[in-house]
Parts: sequence; C-alpha cells; structure tokens
Amino acid sequence: MRWHDEIDVASQRLHERAAHFLLETPLWKLRAPALGLNGAEGVEVWLKLEQLQVSGSFKARGMMNRLLANDIPASGVVVASGGNAGIATAAAARAIGVRCEVFLPGVSPEAKRARLRALGAEVVVVGDLYADALAACLARQRETGALLTHAYDQLEVVAGAGTLGREIEQQGGLPDSVLVSVGGGGLIAGLAAWFEQRSRVVALEPERAPTLFRAREACAPVDVEVSGVAADSLGARRIGAISWEITQRQVRDALVLPDDAIRAAQLWLWKELKLAVEPAAALPLAALQTGLYLPRASEKVCLIICGANVDPGTLA
Repeated sequence: MRWHDEIDVASQRLHERAAHFLLETPLWKLRAPALGLNGAEGVEVWLKLEQLQVSGSFKARGMMNRLLANDIPASGVVVASGGNAGIATAAAARAIGVRCEVFLPGVSPEAKRARLRALGAEVVVVGDLYADALAACLARQRETGALLTHAYDQLEVVAGAGTLGREIEQQGGLPDSVLVSVGGGGLIAGLAAWFEQRSRVVALEPERAPTLFRAREACAPVDVEVSGVAADSLGARRIGAISWEITQRQVRDALVLPDDAIRAAQLWLWKELKLAVEPAAALPLAALQTGLYLPRASEKVCLIICGANVDPGTLA
C-alpha cells in the first residue's frame, strides 16, 4: 500500500471538507535546557502541541477522516474508546450532524465521560478495560448497522493520524527523530507511514501497558495485561494489525517507561510550561528526562504531545 498517497488523500479531504473543524496545531521549538535537559549539547526539541487539537487530541484527524470517507447510515456511528477516540468521534459526528454512540471501559475518567455527554453522544460504560468496551461496541454495531469507527485499526483512521506527520514536515522540515506514545498504535502507524525512516520514529509505552514491546518479544501481536497511570488512553490490550505491519518495517525502537517517570513528566509540563496534558502525552518528555532516549549532539527531536483530556485536579 502506498501510505503517502493515502495520507495525502486524507489531508486533502480534511482540508476541503473539515477545515472548519480541524486545527493546524503549533510546532514549538525549544533548546534542550528549557525542558530541564542538561548535557544535551545543541539539541533542539520540537513540541508538536496536538493536545490543542479539536476534541483535545490527535484522534480528531483520524475520526473525521473515517466519517467523511464513508456513507453514514441513519443509525449513525459507534465507537469503543478509552475516551479520546470517543470524544473525537463525538465531536466529528456533531460537526456533520449524525448520531454517535460511545462505549467506554470502567477505567475511563469521569472528565472524559462528561465531555462526551456535552458533545451529545450516547455513553455506555461496559467492563473494566478497553477490550471489554470494544466487544460490546462490536455487538451493538452488528445490531444497528451503525458505521464503526475503530480507535486505531482502520485505514482511514491511520491515514488521518498520518496527516500529523505531514503537518510537522510542512511546518519545520524533517526532524531527526520523533518520539511518540503507543497504545493500540494508530498514531505511531500514521507517523511511521509518513516519515518512512526519513526520521527515526521511536515507540514509547508504559511498563504496565506494553502492547508493541510484548508483540516484538513474541514475534506477533499478543494480548497483554493493561493497567497504570496511562491506561485510560493507552489501554488497548493488543497492538493493532495495521500498526504491527507498519512498525515492523519502519520503527526500530520500542521502549518502555515506568509510571513514576510518566507522572513526573506530566507534572513538569504543567508546572514549568503550563501545558495541561494527560499521562499518555508525557511519555516523550519522560523518555528524554530519564535518559531512556539519548539524542545525539545537535539532534532535532520532535515530541508528540498527543492529548489533553485530563482532569485538572490531578495536576496539583
């Protein structure tokens, strides 16, 4: 598959039919010391502030692309989500005037549930984890015939995520490396498909939700136990099939981080830069602050700040 072509088509579709909906998010370029990184001589860190995107995460790109690329029945759209994909689907559905039903796991925070209801979505909470919500969602889709929007494992969703990489290149040129969080893998699949090793794309996962890391150990996607500080948005139990295929070819590094490092980076972003982000968005900075990822001298490293659907009370 020619992923560049698919991403170009998605970009054109979104520009022509959803320019009123999606934002071009800022690319903020900083020197390493501004992020509390010492000894990183000449390193330039780019923060892609996708948490400012409509619906509070990168997911708006893929969800809107999925809706615009398909005929939507009277029963509307249905999605299972840890929260962000549901919020993005609900926002896109409201923008084009169709019904939306969202299945959430019990781990999803109340702040995300409230946001969904405010967007007019019908919210159903099922089970404990994303996999439970997905099973219920698939059963509902078979019953109603609604258009299924998958959180990460559909061509249009991955191509929509890939428009983020396209936008980064248009704004700043090619970074040397791109650090990105992984749950089900839609975001890293889109970015890796766009950059095609012209930039080094690095996969980052919580130790307590390592879908890609465990798949690589097993040489195939496998189910993993999911918990921890980022489980609400990085809570997929298994890496997506599309992401597995793309990352096997395009992504060399799959690294894991402990919850305390993720949490520390999240709080640092709030206290020092006033960026209110969810834990999943803090993994790239955590990788730099802990030394898990060591940039070369004068490297341009892009951190994908992927989402901001967080309860502000947790940032104290």
